[in-house]
Amino acid sequence: MNEHVVLGRWNQRRLNNLLHEASETRGAGERIGFISRHFLNTPYKESTLIGGINTSEVLVINLEAMDCFTFIEYIEAMRLSRSFNEFMDNLKRVRYKGGIVSFTRRNHFFTDWIEFNADLLLDVTEKIGKAVEVTKTLNLKEDGTSLLQGIRPVRRMIKYIPKENFNDSLYKRVQTGDYVGIYSPEKGLDVSHVGIIIKERALIYLRHASSKKAMVVDEDFKEYISNKPGLIILRPKDLT
Repeated sequence: MNEHVVLGRWNQRRLNNLLHEASETRGAGERIGFISRHFLNTPYKESTLIGGINTSEVLVINLEAMDCFTFIEYIEAMRLSRSFNEFMDNLKRVRYKGGIVSFTRRNHFFTDWIEFNADLLLDVTEKIGKAVEVTKTLNLKEDGTSLLQGIRPVRRMIKYIPKENFNDSLYKRVQTGDYVGIYSPEKGLDVSHVGIIIKERALIYLRHASSKKAMVVDEDFKEYISNKPGLIILRPKDLT
């Protein structure tokens, strides 16, 4: 299997130390908060993965620069791991259906995590707020073409909390380490952006790889979502 590893300011020894220390942190959410803090200010970069319908898929680890989705993939894989080698194995588990490195088996959509990583995560959207259901055909644009060539469109029922249901109860129920998807009303998409909830005392942040800020940052969660159409929220399971 081909691999492409770019560690940037990290090296395997430092990562091993981080993951070992993180593994002693109780609770999946707190572990995610601890690990992700070390990646604040990491530069934003799109399209770091290698693979396509006409290109062989490569297992990419790029800690030098990342987009919003690769950021949460790396953090989720790290919270499951005690060493760099375990991280590589868990990244395959998180990024690909059945851990098989292939473009057609890559989890291209946030709600793929609900379908294929159910052993790792719970969809808590309905527990967090008053949700609605829609059925969408992912990867099928309004003009009938595909967003991703070579990936079959899939019909999926999606639950999300609409903007009008953002309230204090929602803010109380989210937890550090929750993965948040910003619901997209566009045809063919489930979310437009993803990030991680971080709660510190009375403050709530969205930790995410921001194209606007050009790096991984913490932003005020309430302010950030104030004009967003909806939320999907996944919670990491505590695994023994």
